[in-house]
Amino acid sequence: MLDVPLLIGGKSCPARDGRTFERRNPVTGELVSRVAAATLEDADAAVAAAKAAFPAWAALAPNERRTRLLAAAEQLQARSAEFIAAAGETGAMANWYGFNVHLAAGMLREAASMTTQINGEVIPSDVPGNFAMALRQPCGVVLGIAPWNAPVILATRAIAMPLACGNTVVLKASELSPAVHRLIGQVLQDAGLGDGVVNVISNAQADAAAIVERLIANPAVRRVNFTGSTHVGRIVGELSARHLKPALLELGGKAPFLVLDDADLDAAVEAAAFGAYFNQGQICMSTERLIVDTRVADVFVSKLASKIATLRAGNPNAAGSVLGSLVDAAAGERIRGLIDDALDKGARLVAGGQIERSIMQPTLLDGVPPEMRLYREESFGPVAVLLRGEGDEELLRLANDSEFGLSAAIFSRDTGRALALAQRVESGICHINGPTVHDEAQMPFGGVKSSGYGSFGGKAAIKHFTQLRWVTLQNGLRHYPI
Repeated sequence: MLDVPLLIGGKSCPARDGRTFERRNPVTGELVSRVAAATLEDADAAVAAAKAAFPAWAALAPNERRTRLLAAAEQLQARSAEFIAAAGETGAMANWYGFNVHLAAGMLREAASMTTQINGEVIPSDVPGNFAMALRQPCGVVLGIAPWNAPVILATRAIAMPLACGNTVVLKASELSPAVHRLIGQVLQDAGLGDGVVNVISNAQADAAAIVERLIANPAVRRVNFTGSTHVGRIVGELSARHLKPALLELGGKAPFLVLDDADLDAAVEAAAFGAYFNQGQICMSTERLIVDTRVADVFVSKLASKIATLRAGNPNAAGSVLGSLVDAAAGERIRGLIDDALDKGARLVAGGQIERSIMQPTLLDGVPPEMRLYREESFGPVAVLLRGEGDEELLRLANDSEFGLSAAIFSRDTGRALALAQRVESGICHINGPTVHDEAQMPFGGVKSSGYGSFGGKAAIKHFTQLRWVTLQNGLRHYPI
């Protein structure tokens, strides 16, 4: 069992009133972590610590920030076993947490490389002797709110580029993976970033709304980034707008996976299975809609059903488990409601559908028209539906018939044909002959429509975490009209 304190100003501390909450393994019920439940005053203290640390961190030379972030990346990777040991919080497979650590370390290294890429420009002025510049400078305190489903990746993403840009950070940990999020803060602290540069707040689920509102409203918080559901993202976006804080939001998805009539079906099946079922489909980019040309649909379904038969979900620690657990039994009940609605309205269950508490077998449904909830609602579980269409235009219409627009994929042997379609898919990300689940630290990552706005990753993130300022230098006398 892990004791999880707050991290404020470089020090581990309990909540001011001593309250804690527990996180239990969704499969076994065993206690995984006992966690400090922050008060509103703790939230204030975390922001105050970040504000106090900001001048010194912002004043560091870029190569010094780079050195410290690179040290953090090395520490993160070296402590991979500690992160994997906390996987019981969400019931995930060890290989998923191991991959999380690998990519998160890459994100820190990519952020480190960006410290010397925060560029401005010289702008010609009409005023004689006036030298005009646009400069990018750190904003101040950045609030990062991270989810549980890819806990190391997404919490690291919430803080890496803000730090590279010279900001200090308060990370609000997920109530479902607090030990992992707190460990990220400790790694950065131990790497020598400095007291208060990264602060981590955890809170009981009942207090989440009040804590988030308090953090966003704090005048010292100048930027907000959030990764999570579209429902909560709307709330975060509204609160941020009310307090005039720019927000970067990466929200839900219902990724379409287009299979054209000339696709390599074996390659498409492998990518579809990975995209739909890895980490139990609990990834924002997970494939949820398989949109297949009618001329190859039956063969594709048959091949995919055979692949699904090899993907057994079970206790992550049990031999033979390829897939792990949902985050909790309530997720299984919610997904069961979506499946039952589809079956009651005539959908055909091709594979899976069995749910035992938090263990759900990978599921494929065929014949899912718009009146079924699964056609439009994000399942956030190991469920994919097959939609059939004739010709590229019909496949494109089905792909864009969604409120979401995060990731997409197109499979075709004709890459020119696929690229032309990719430019018309309404999504922030589109992969040709690759899965919808794909992330790299240097890539611009973000969605459109109800999947949010703005992009994490590399240079694309710099504009979100810096303030653009106009600065002029007047050389010589200037004429004034009065």
